[in-house]
Amino acid sequence: MITLRPAGSRGHFDFGWLDTHHTFSFGEYYDPAHEQFHALRVLNEDRVRPGKGFGTHGHRDMEILTWVLSGALEHRDSLGTHGVIRPGEAQVMSAGTGIRHSEFNASDTEPVHFLQIWMLPERAGLAPRYDQKAFQDEDLRNAFRLIASREGADGAVQVFQDVKVYVARLDPGHETQAPLPPGRAGFMQVASGALTLNGQAMAAGDGARVEEESAPVIRATSPAEVLFFDLV
Repeated sequence: MITLRPAGSRGHFDFGWLDTHHTFSFGEYYDPAHEQFHALRVLNEDRVRPGKGFGTHGHRDMEILTWVLSGALEHRDSLGTHGVIRPGEAQVMSAGTGIRHSEFNASDTEPVHFLQIWMLPERAGLAPRYDQKAFQDEDLRNAFRLIASREGADGAVQVFQDVKVYVARLDPGHETQAPLPPGRAGFMQVASGALTLNGQAMAAGDGARVEEESAPVIRATSPAEVLFFDLV
């Protein structure tokens, strides 16, 4: 069963410096039908204006994954980490017992567009940690590339939850299968472009819950970037 979550049905706020869409309940947006999906708790699509960003704030007991679609995002945290996240780079923070961080557009002239993803950890009270890894375009081209998993296998960042996160950049007309084993649930988010999922049309910003389906078929109808979550 595939349940679409159209882009226009998400929570939306435009604060001037930040234009944000929420797939699941977050902040001032609450929808009892969309509070989370398995361990996937937050999936926000954010656009931040040049020179603006999120001031220092804290998190606990959450696995926070960031994937930049365009532009560059500057990160600082209470572990002493300072870096910039660019397209093709996965950044993860295990908030654990507590971490404070800030995120700002690294450019004074160009906006930054990114997805911020929160997943519930497998247990509370983990030690805070940070990791960031880059993936080459050829590794993402026309195939799903593992970018995050519990084991951190194949160069993926590690998250403390039984989840696998994949990214693919698809050329028009390319067809592939989502990496979903039998008995598990999936969630797909179209980051850009357009495609079909088992024949159902989807466009940028659309999401879909995938349940009781094994290896659903994805076909790009334009250049597309897509994230896929394999969830217990």
